[in-house]
Amino acid sequence: MDVVLDNTDLQILERMQANARISNADLARELNMAPSAVLERVKKLEQKKVIQGYSTQINPASIQQKLLAFIFIRSSEGFTCSSSTAQALAAIPEVQEVHHIAGEDCYLIKVRTADSSTLMQLMRNQLQKIPNIASTKTTIVLETVKEQQQLVIPKI
Repeated sequence: MDVVLDNTDLQILERMQANARISNADLARELNMAPSAVLERVKKLEQKKVIQGYSTQINPASIQQKLLAFIFIRSSEGFTCSSSTAQALAAIPEVQEVHHIAGEDCYLIKVRTADSSTLMQLMRNQLQKIPNIASTKTTIVLETVKEQQQLVIPKI
């Protein structure tokens, strides 16, 4: 589904991505538009699923989620990785991202836990119970230099 966005839509997205809490009035003022016109555009962007939601960024260390790991998962299904495996991975609360990838492995997941022992518990108690997982390779992050969800908004 291709959604056509004009320059005003892109400006709205750029400002909202930088500050999701920006008021409609402030957004309208920055774009030299009527608040009602901005509100209508934002609602259309939500309806078209261009804006998929709003969230709060929390410092993981502040809630004792100090360990970040990426786990490559190989499936016994080979190239026909099933969506049930992906859904089972996505259902684990500590799993932040699930990606179906090309190459020898089938999935790449991003996991946050308190420490290495809780990561091991997650692997033993949850990953190991998912059918079709043949093997895993875990990479533990020592330091994060950059982590962001923001996308580069194109200029027209």
